[in-house]
Amino acid sequence: MPRVKRGNKRKEYRKKILKRASGYFLTKSKLYQAAEEAVERGLKFAYRGRREKKRQFRSLWIVRIGAAAKLNGLSYSQFVHGLKLAGIDLDRKVLADIAVHDAAGFTALSEQVKSALQKEHDQRSSAA
Repeated sequence: MPRVKRGNKRKEYRKKILKRASGYFLTKSKLYQAAEEAVERGLKFAYRGRREKKRQFRSLWIVRIGAAAKLNGLSYSQFVHGLKLAGIDLDRKVLADIAVHDAAGFTALSEQVKSALQKEHDQRSSAA
């Protein structure tokens, strides 16, 4: 088997790691082994953060929808249940945007939700 010397490839790989670590504190930006550990750790946090961001946005949307629903006399859960009853298929991102930027539109949605909830209540009371 032929002998392989890794001069150029090793240098390229190490340069890539050190470039990613530029801006890190003390030896983490200068020494290869420390830089490699710091970069690996940073990539791990970045991967996790991309998933956490989705959760945080969903939570923010729910808070905004809940606040707007409260202004219209409904709780968040009642509002979402009423949307399903009314057959309105909007996701939380769109609903939150409507709640923040179009109060009149959200009020109109709330009226539809209230009427759908009222219909369900009337059906339940007549069945019992």
